[in-house]
Amino acid sequence: MFRILLKALLGLLMRVLFRPRVEGAENIPDSGPVILACNHLTFIDSIFLSLVVKRQVFFVGKNEYVTGRGIKGRLMAWFFGEIGGMVPVDRDGGHGGVAALMTGQRLLEEGKVFGIYPEGTRSPDGRLYRGRTGVARLALMTGAPVVPCATIGTDRVQPSGAGLPRISQVTVRFAEPLRFARYEGMGRDRYVLRAVTDEVMSHVMRLSGQEYVDVYATKAKASASDHRKAA
Repeated sequence: MFRILLKALLGLLMRVLFRPRVEGAENIPDSGPVILACNHLTFIDSIFLSLVVKRQVFFVGKNEYVTGRGIKGRLMAWFFGEIGGMVPVDRDGGHGGVAALMTGQRLLEEGKVFGIYPEGTRSPDGRLYRGRTGVARLALMTGAPVVPCATIGTDRVQPSGAGLPRISQVTVRFAEPLRFARYEGMGRDRYVLRAVTDEVMSHVMRLSGQEYVDVYATKAKASASDHRKAA
């Protein structure tokens, strides 16, 4: 009850400050497992999604967000857990992706809403990058529908490297659920996984209006870092 009350209060504050426009929220099923597949512009995307969706949305996040010490560390752990719906996972090393998928599978099998950013990391330049196949694996493993969604304007509210959020309007859009029962039993086929992922990303692109880049965002970030070092 406390979480619901706090979410309502923060939602009111959000509406006053950022005047969010929400489109297609009725496309999110009222019950049962749902995968929200969203673009990823900035750190606060998860907060906006959590506040505009009626059901509680769960995300996988880095352990470091909830392991800080002192009052600040405890406040961050409480905020990300209660409001942001973050489930901490050790994402370092070779097993980080597997741990994230297993966590998502468990939450979906419990009938919850699981938010995922198929790009795998925040966009380095505001464009939409190639999706990783984790969203397809989850959809085919659990049979959960995928609701593509997009946040627009969050990069103006929280630009990279900025401190306090800036006042700017945000739009959050949701498409109709995508179901992939036609691929049942084909979850190990890499061509099927790529086809499902690309279909999801195509809807995200239309919702967000972003330019699409058929490269992984992590590769683009690494390439930009190499150029800076060379310069």
